[in-house]
Amino acid sequence: MSRADDELPPEAVPANPPPFPPFGVAASERVYDSPWCALRRDEVVLPGGRLQEYHVFEVSDAVTVVPVLADGDLLFIGQYRYPHGKTHWEFPAGRIDPGETPAEAAARELEEETGHRAARLLPLPGFYPTNGISAHYAHAFVAEGCVPTGTQQLDASEQILVRRFTRAQAEALLDAGRLADAFTALPLLYWLRATADGPR
Repeated sequence: MSRADDELPPEAVPANPPPFPPFGVAASERVYDSPWCALRRDEVVLPGGRLQEYHVFEVSDAVTVVPVLADGDLLFIGQYRYPHGKTHWEFPAGRIDPGETPAEAAARELEEETGHRAARLLPLPGFYPTNGISAHYAHAFVAEGCVPTGTQQLDASEQILVRRFTRAQAEALLDAGRLADAFTALPLLYWLRATADGPR
């Protein structure tokens, strides 16, 4: 995705900070393992030589998709989330299966959760949702030209409804702080900024 002509030239974008030396690892222990996630307890060597315990949550990388219909409306899903017991508006998202590319996973999640396919998938900037405790990474995409297929395929634990919102409604949800899911709010913000001056 690209911004309009007033976009900063690449040389004007601030560089990342210089990297700090990584911590050394004196010991590492598997605390928990399952097909879904794992917990690792490391004993890291801090600058100066002091040891400190560090817990790392391991979970496979994921995708999130901004579904855009031909008329510019967006598809959201209302989804129940067991950990906090709330139902809120989200974009389709999920884990990348073994052997899948991020784009393949994005197309699969889009169809499974909304019953739509995209004419094209374009990458948005990805992000680390919880980089203080995990290397888990989310690949973000915009799905342009979405059309219904009627093949929504939900897991037994998924309670999902699909609804279309206009761009203005999506912006209102974002501005009101109603999009509490980071996999939704951040990609939507990237997409809104990238298309602020109209269609690409």
